[in-house]
Amino acid sequence: MPTYPFMQVDAFTDRPLGGNPCAILFETDDMDEATMQAIAREMNLSETAFVRRSAVADFGVRYFTPAEEIPLAGHPTIATTFALVDTGRLALTGDMTRLTLELQVGPIPVEIFASGGKAQRIVMTQKKPLFLKTYDPAEILPVFNLTPDDALPGVPIQTVSTGTPQLMVALRNHDALRRARLEMPAYAELRARADFFSPHLFCLDGVTEAGQTFARHFGTPPDTMEDPFTGSATGGMAAFLWRYGLLEEPTFIAEQGHWLGRPGQATVEVVGPRDDIETVKVGGGAVTIVRGELTL
Repeated sequence: MPTYPFMQVDAFTDRPLGGNPCAILFETDDMDEATMQAIAREMNLSETAFVRRSAVADFGVRYFTPAEEIPLAGHPTIATTFALVDTGRLALTGDMTRLTLELQVGPIPVEIFASGGKAQRIVMTQKKPLFLKTYDPAEILPVFNLTPDDALPGVPIQTVSTGTPQLMVALRNHDALRRARLEMPAYAELRARADFFSPHLFCLDGVTEAGQTFARHFGTPPDTMEDPFTGSATGGMAAFLWRYGLLEEPTFIAEQGHWLGRPGQATVEVVGPRDDIETVKVGGGAVTIVRGELTL
C-alpha cells in the first residue's frame, strides 16, 4: 500500500493549538488530483498541502480545501515552509534563508527568519494585487446579516486578489463584525455570480494591544464555516487598506481567530505606492502538532 509522510502544523501562531491548522503531505509527485481532493476532505481542515518536486522553484506545492484546489493561500505556505525545515528537507542557511515555492499561480518567494537554528517567522511575498469588481453595500451587507450602516463609511466593497480573489468588506467596529453571519441561501446566490473565492470581513481595531486589524473569514460546507486565520485574504486586505488611505504606515499587525479560540497574528508589509502597489508580504510563526504516515 502506498504511504506518505505527513505533518499537521498550526500557522500564524507561536503556541500549539492556536492559529490555523494545516496538514502537509510529502513526496506526492505520483498523487493525482482526485486523490488529493479526497485526502483534503479526509483531513477536514481549511487547507491541505501536497509537496512535490518543481522544475522552476525549490519545491512545488498544491493547496486543496475540502471542496476544491486554491491557487494561493497564506497559512499553508507558512505551515509548509515550517514543515520543510522541521523535517530536514530544507536546511537553514543562517538567520535568514530564502526559497521559492511553485504554487498554482507560479513561483513565490519565501523568507525564513531563524534564531538558534530554529525557524521563528516565515514571510511569504504574494502576487501584485489586482483590484477587481466593486459591489453595492445594500446588495452585500444583508448576506452577512448586516446593514449598510455597519460598513465603514466612504469605503468600497471590492474584490481584491494577491493570488486568490477575496471580497473585502470593511466594517465600522467589533460589534458589527461580531454580529456577522452568513445567510446561506443569499450567499449561495451571490457566490454563483461573483468574482471572489470567499469573503473577508474586518475592522480597523485589533483585539489585543499589538493588533491594528481584526478579521473574520467565512466559507460554506464542505469547507470550514469560518477560517481561524487567512493569510491570502490578509494580503488582499492590506493592499485594500493601503490603496484607500486607511493605513498611515505600510506595516502593521493583523489579528484573526481569537473569537474562535484559535488566536492568530501576522506581520504585514505593503510594498509600493498607494496607486501602484508592487506586492504584500505576510508573515508569522508556526508550531508542529502531528507527525505521522498516511496509508492509502
